[in-house]
Amino acid sequence: MAISRWLTGLAAGIVAATLGAGTLAAYELTIPFFSYRTGPYAPNGIPVANGWHDYFTLLNERDGGINGVKVNVVECETGYNTKKGVECYEKVKNRGESGALIIQPLSTGITYQLIPKASVDKIPIHSMGYGRTSAANGRVFKWVFNFPATYWSQASALIKYIGDREGGMANLKGKKIYLVYHNSAYGKEPIRTLEALSKKHGFVFKGLPVDHPGQEQKATWLQIRRERPDWVLMWGWGVMNQVAIKEAASIRFPMDRFIGVWWSGSENDVKPAGAAAKGYLSGTFHQPGADFPVHKDILKYVYDRGKAIDPSFRPRVGEVLYNRGLVGAMWAAEAIRKAMEIHGTKKVRGEHVRDGLEALEVDEARLKELGFGGFTVPIKITCANHEGPGLVAVQQWDGKQWKIVSKFYEPDREIVDALIKEDSEKYAKENNITPRDCK
Repeated sequence: MAISRWLTGLAAGIVAATLGAGTLAAYELTIPFFSYRTGPYAPNGIPVANGWHDYFTLLNERDGGINGVKVNVVECETGYNTKKGVECYEKVKNRGESGALIIQPLSTGITYQLIPKASVDKIPIHSMGYGRTSAANGRVFKWVFNFPATYWSQASALIKYIGDREGGMANLKGKKIYLVYHNSAYGKEPIRTLEALSKKHGFVFKGLPVDHPGQEQKATWLQIRRERPDWVLMWGWGVMNQVAIKEAASIRFPMDRFIGVWWSGSENDVKPAGAAAKGYLSGTFHQPGADFPVHKDILKYVYDRGKAIDPSFRPRVGEVLYNRGLVGAMWAAEAIRKAMEIHGTKKVRGEHVRDGLEALEVDEARLKELGFGGFTVPIKITCANHEGPGLVAVQQWDGKQWKIVSKFYEPDREIVDALIKEDSEKYAKENNITPRDCK
C-alpha cells in the first residue's frame, strides 16, 4: 500500500514536472550577445551590453516581445578575446528551439573567425560598423552584414571632414595626417583606405601602432610632438583611448585636430582627462544623450519595474556606448520582425533572419514609430549592399557632453568601392565562392 502511494506520487510528480517543462519551453527568440564585462576593455563593453539587454527587455515588458514572441538574450563573456569568442559561438549557436538567430560579435577579431562558420551554421553575423569591411559586398558575403557604415567609409568620411576644416579637399595637399592605431586586425582596418586617399589628395600619411592594451604610448606621442602632424586620427579601444587623450594633452596637441573612430568616442574615453579633453572629436552614426522616446520607455518599463540587467546603470542611460547597444538591438529586432513577415511564421531561425536582414529597410518614419526619430541614419539593405548608406558624422566633447558638430558625410565611393571589390573578390577566389547574381 505504501509502495502504491509512492508510485502514485512519483507519477504525479513526473506529470507536474513535464507540464512545468512545457511552460518553460515555450517558444522564445534566442538572441546571443557577446559581451566583455571583464578585462581591460570592460569599461567600454559594459555600456554596450547594457543597452542591448535593456532594449530587448523593453520589448518583452512593453510589447510582449517581437510580434508577441518573447526574446531570450543569451549573454556570453568573451573578455574581448578571440578564442573565447569562438568558444561562445559554439556554446550559443544551438541554444533554444530557435537556435541563435543573429550574432553580434562586438570584436573585429572574433568576426573574422566566425565568417566561415556563418554560412555552414546558417546564422547571420551583424558586425555593426566593425569587422571585415569587404563583407559589405553581399554578392560574396551572403551571411555577413556591417551596416550602417564600414571602417573604410568612416576613414574617408573623416578625411572629408578634415578637408572641410582646411577649406577644401585641394588644401589637403602637403598636410600630415597620422593614424594612432590599436595593433590588431581592428586597428589596421583603415590603413589601406588612408593610404589610397593620401595618394589621391596628396597628404602625407603615417601609421603609428600601439600594442594591446594601449597603456604604453609615451614614445608615440613624443614622435608626434617632434614631427608635428596637422591632424591625428585614432583607431583605439578601451584604456588605449584614455591614455592617448591624456598624452595628446600633455604635449599640447590641439584636441580639435584629434579625431577618433566611433569606438574611441565615448564618455569613458574623455572623462579621465578632465578639462584637457575638451574639443576632442570622434566619428559617429547616432546621437548621444537620453532625450528620445525610446529612453523614456526604457526608464518606465525596464528600470522602474526593476527589470534592468544592471539597475545601477540608470544615471548613465544615454551614454554613447549604451546608445550603440540600443541601436544594434533595434536593428536586430527589426530584422527578426521582417523575417517573420517574409516567411509567414513567428518561429524563425537564423536563415530566416538572414533574409530579414537582406530586406531590411528602416526609414525615418519607422524610426519615429520605434522611438528613435532623428536618432540614427535610415538604412536600406540589399542583396549586393550589406553596408547600407555608409554615412558618418563627427561629434565633439564640449567638456560635459558629446554633440554632433558636422553633417553626415558620404564616403568616397571611388576609393572605398574599389577596395571592397578588390578584397571581396580575392576572398571569393581563395575560398572557392561563386559571387551571387544580385540582379
